[in-house]
Amino acid sequence: MPFYDLRCVACDKEYNIKASMSDKTEKRVPCPDCGSLELVTVYKAAPAYIKSAKAPECPNRKSCGDKCPHAG
Repeated sequence: MPFYDLRCVACDKEYNIKASMSDKTEKRVPCPDCGSLELVTVYKAAPAYIKSAKAPECPNRKSCGDKCPHAG
């Protein structure tokens, strides 16, 4: 079963709840605090990963040293 980030409409608290997809869509998941079945999905931004623009190192660098002719 997956975990869902849900917010209770009645008490306005957010939870990360493990539930089946059918239980979530058919509103059978109760709020852990007040018991309300009116929970809505909370959408959060996914983390962004930025790849470095650094040029790749030459695989022959150990044998060539700092003056590697193979480096781009």
